[in-house]
Amino acid sequence: MAEPDLSSLVTPERLAEFFAPQSIAMVGASDNSGWARNIVTSSTVTGFEGRLIPVHPKYETAFGRPVVPNLRDLDEPVDLAFVLAPTRAVESVIDDAAAAGIKNAIVLASGYREVGGEGVDLQERLIKQAAELDITLLGPNTLGCLNAHAKSAPFGLIVPPPLAAGPVGIVLQSGALATAVLQFARARAIGVSLLASMGNEGMITTTDVVNYLVEDENTKVICLFLEQIAHPAEFAKAADRAAAAGKPIVALKVGASEAGQKSALAHTGSIAGDDAVVDAALRQMNVIRVNSLEELLSTGAMLGYCRPPRGPRMGVLTASGGACDIIADGSSREGLEIPDFAPETAEKIQPHLPPFAAAHNPLDVTGYGLAHSGRGGNALSAIDQALDAAVEDPNLDFIMFTGVNVPDQRPPDEEMATRLEQRLDWIAERIATSRIPVIPVANVCTDVSPYAREELGKRGLHVLGGIDLGVRAFGNALRWVQRGETRTAGLGAPAASTGNGQVTGQTGPWSEAAARDLLAASGVPVVPGELVDSADAAVRAAERLGMPVAMKICSAQITHKSDIGGVALNLATPDDVRAAYGRVRDAGRAVPDAQVDGVLVTPMRGDGVELLVGVTTDPTFGPVLTVGLGGVWVEVMRDTTLRVLPVDRDEAKRMLGELRGAALLKGARGTAAADLDRVAAAITAVGDAAARLDGRLEAIEVNPLWISGDRVEALDALVVTADGTTRTARIEQEARA
Repeated sequence: MAEPDLSSLVTPERLAEFFAPQSIAMVGASDNSGWARNIVTSSTVTGFEGRLIPVHPKYETAFGRPVVPNLRDLDEPVDLAFVLAPTRAVESVIDDAAAAGIKNAIVLASGYREVGGEGVDLQERLIKQAAELDITLLGPNTLGCLNAHAKSAPFGLIVPPPLAAGPVGIVLQSGALATAVLQFARARAIGVSLLASMGNEGMITTTDVVNYLVEDENTKVICLFLEQIAHPAEFAKAADRAAAAGKPIVALKVGASEAGQKSALAHTGSIAGDDAVVDAALRQMNVIRVNSLEELLSTGAMLGYCRPPRGPRMGVLTASGGACDIIADGSSREGLEIPDFAPETAEKIQPHLPPFAAAHNPLDVTGYGLAHSGRGGNALSAIDQALDAAVEDPNLDFIMFTGVNVPDQRPPDEEMATRLEQRLDWIAERIATSRIPVIPVANVCTDVSPYAREELGKRGLHVLGGIDLGVRAFGNALRWVQRGETRTAGLGAPAASTGNGQVTGQTGPWSEAAARDLLAASGVPVVPGELVDSADAAVRAAERLGMPVAMKICSAQITHKSDIGGVALNLATPDDVRAAYGRVRDAGRAVPDAQVDGVLVTPMRGDGVELLVGVTTDPTFGPVLTVGLGGVWVEVMRDTTLRVLPVDRDEAKRMLGELRGAALLKGARGTAAADLDRVAAAITAVGDAAARLDGRLEAIEVNPLWISGDRVEALDALVVTADGTTRTARIEQEARA
């Protein structure tokens, strides 16, 4: 079945209407329908003031409202039809919606693509039908959505009250988690712009909703729960749009697994699993990846309500020495710094502290400082005075402030309540006018009381829930800022193929000689070598190349050469070369069905740094570049970093800087510092070699890439390709699975 063109049905403009309906028909609603009851209840929570119409052929009333027998019987079109009918009746309801002039529909029913087999065909038919009728459809197998600003909730679960409208857009590829997400948002007073349960994404996809939220003026940050990224190139374009709009994307991506797609012949495949590829791809898109729902929403709240830090230097203002210790430990893990206060800052703070406290960063004003606040009619405490000084400190990029503590209820003492509210006024003003971001954080992640919600909300204050979540949110936000400053290109732009007619017919493992030719043609510096077919030729080659030399059997069918005795190293004399030639040749000839091209002679290389540089093909993201500490250490150290291709030289240098062994490249222990520009050029050339294979790549691996000062050479090479048609079909099958 040809895929219909859905582009005009899922534009941000069309989705703006879809997600803000002011009249909703619930098709299949009755007093016995729990789904319909939830929609009615959720609409009450959001304050929905539009028309909510039950539609059912067998009942006259539902939820105290008159029931319409069929959508065709409506006196005027509604903005949205929520289809609660069983799967067998859905297509008929969509026909009724079109006849009634309805342009938007949500389909709750399951039994479509998620069950496979006939369900896939059933979903394709439903989407084709809706597209031909000019109906934008969410689902099937979805719980719906809610829009807090529009106060509409065509949503099949109960929304826990109160629901605050705010800056955080939420897109979930798991509808059942919506309740938990909304409960945490309510508990921490996190305001939501949109929450969408995506279902099977038959028409409206996660990427479509991201594009809509990028243009939605009520949304400042986009939070995603992802089970898959079906179309990474389109998703990357949406991430680019979000970055251009200054809207961070925060994602909880689940489903880590080992990649069966990778070639078992290369080290690269075993160290670049599916989840590592996802992690690399999201970093390249500058999507913040988190590990829990709490971290997802806390990071989203920080970026939605606060200015993000633009540098790692953090001022810490607390009333607890223990909190200072916890914060210091967490900051170290997140790459944050806690520098000393400037002398003038410490001088301003010290008079407000008890005699036994010292004005240093992180600052503990102590419980004494809080208990003796507000003296002399002043509503400000010691921690507030410290804030007033610290915001001007040139040593700081932002401040973590734990001094916003609002009781569960308004204090019964009117003078105390007035001072508290005056203090909140001052804090809000000081944060708003501060030179650097000031981010309030609670010591623990407890629920925000109704009184605190009201007092903080009307002043535009938001307090992050807990030290641990707060510090992680700071690290996430800072990395988002830093990556945004260096990111130049979106993910998924195909690398230009230089073409190579000589290699298009090769499949399976290549001989090392052929692999060397491909790499050299792509600009990879390859160690000199000669392919020989006799002992005399081996000696002559060794003399030309310079002894000592290495010799390796050259055969496409023998990939693990050392395992069969097909490698000889450190051959320093002609006699060594002659003897080794016979051993290596005989080892190769003993392998059944192996076609031996000859013996490869290359010069030995001395001390230097050895890297692994490899490319494998991920079924979702395509060619993925791996760079790591190489040689014999690759699987022991597993010191690697990944990028989805294409990668330029600047990005390759950043990859080198991410390695734990990066110090080796800088001349550790008296060795020559590597020419990082030449190393980066070699790395990108390996990526170019992958592009020459026109989508048939299984694996390319250079291990080791030898580096000594300004000398960079590939000492060993592996290339594995597959038939393009077979490989594409396999990847598509695995992606569907």
